[in-house]
Amino acid sequence: MPAQLPPSIFNDVVGPVMRGPSSSHSAASVRIGRIARDLCGGDPDSVLIQFDTEGSLATTHDSQGSDIGLFSGLLGWDADDERLPQSRAALDKAGIGLEMRIETLHDPHPNTYRLTMERGGVTTRLVALSTGGGMIEVVEIDGASVSLFGDYAVTLIDLESGADAEAAMTTLCQASDASVDAVSAPAPRVIVVEGQTPLADSALAAISGVARVRRVDAVLPVLSRRGLTVPFLHAGEMVRDTDPTQMKLSDYALEYETARGGIDADAVLGKMRKILGIMRGGITEGLAGTDYDDRILPRQSHRFEELLQRGALIDGGLLNRAILYVTALMEVKSSMGVFVAAPTAGSCGTFAGTCIAAAEARNETEETTLRAMLAGGLIGVFTATRSSFAAEVGGCQAETGAGAAMAAAALVEMAGGTAAQALGAASHAFQNVLGLVCDPVANRVEAPCLGRNIAGASNAVASANMALAGYLHLIPLDEVLDAHREISENMARELRCTALGGLSITPTSKAIEAKLCGTGGCGSC
Repeated sequence: MPAQLPPSIFNDVVGPVMRGPSSSHSAASVRIGRIARDLCGGDPDSVLIQFDTEGSLATTHDSQGSDIGLFSGLLGWDADDERLPQSRAALDKAGIGLEMRIETLHDPHPNTYRLTMERGGVTTRLVALSTGGGMIEVVEIDGASVSLFGDYAVTLIDLESGADAEAAMTTLCQASDASVDAVSAPAPRVIVVEGQTPLADSALAAISGVARVRRVDAVLPVLSRRGLTVPFLHAGEMVRDTDPTQMKLSDYALEYETARGGIDADAVLGKMRKILGIMRGGITEGLAGTDYDDRILPRQSHRFEELLQRGALIDGGLLNRAILYVTALMEVKSSMGVFVAAPTAGSCGTFAGTCIAAAEARNETEETTLRAMLAGGLIGVFTATRSSFAAEVGGCQAETGAGAAMAAAALVEMAGGTAAQALGAASHAFQNVLGLVCDPVANRVEAPCLGRNIAGASNAVASANMALAGYLHLIPLDEVLDAHREISENMARELRCTALGGLSITPTSKAIEAKLCGTGGCGSC
């Protein structure tokens, strides 16, 4: 299997477009469910879902949306489908039998999904990981080790007993068209073919001894391709042969994403324009008012807006507008509305709310705003490459920490700062939150998430101004991200989005959780 290819701003950082409380849970699980459904050839007759007692999903699969996402994917729905909250009922209506087990499995990754599905008397097994921000990796299919990321259309060819896989691979490579990017045999009688389109029937006809063929659609918006290269993967590589004091970070971002996506700069800006439109729509929806039963925090943005308009709040400049927009976006997320995980659902307010507030306060052009958001997206690429966005891996330093760093770089870009200053702002912002834990109140992605998103906006504004004013960040961004990863590895499991430590286990938090369970809001109690 080929190694995971370089991150894309639109795959790994600014996206997915989704509903649900958590991108690591509800968006990633949709993608895993979609792949599982394709492997079955349609709706399974029954599915067994297993979560490890030592991972994060044992305690969070229900309250943070893994269940509704997985059920939706098994039904063939998308991550932004309005039916997501009703996915369990729809699963039952479709006649799909469901069993869930929490067992000690010693899975090395905290977000491991094990699915065993039956359809027409045929059993299909899949093991997949949610790796942060909605990204996934399928690591096992029917006992064969694979490494699939959803960035290719995949054709699995099961050979008859005694068939020669090596000979079949040779024949297949000779018969395949240019759309085939990788062919491998992870097991003695399994061939995996990856490409931008499914393998043609004409190529399959050249192989003898085929017992079964399964086709799996790609689930990511930006596909990979053979021969893909990017100009750099780390901040240090980016500036090795150029002078970042003479360039904008958005110039580098456009260079990177055009190479990654195989599209021109106008197409990259067009993709970001669509994302910006969804973010703006989320702010409008949030300020108009949201409602959802299974929710801890009531609507609050309207009260802040009223006081802001009356001049009754302490003057915070554009920060007050950012607080308003962050809150509106988080309220949409908590009410199962459509939003953009940027870089995650739990941190969806920081980057979007701060960037849009700053653009409005500064009366920026659309072009400047889009380029600023691309600049922030490139900071996310560096983060995904050297560390992780997943709170289950690295606590809230991974989520709102990354969102703040991305926003800080974007604000520097808006203010006319250089790439060097934008990197410095991102370094400042990350340094300010190293070690920040993830301890959701009542096992919901609402509090302290809202406050930390707002704090992330404050961090971004301060870090951007510090960089523009020439404050020394001292530690290069690459080294800060290495420290970020090392802290993640040393962080106690109880402090990494498991609801087993910190604020999650305070008496008030447990009382809120019990109240939600008592009103039917928690299926695991």
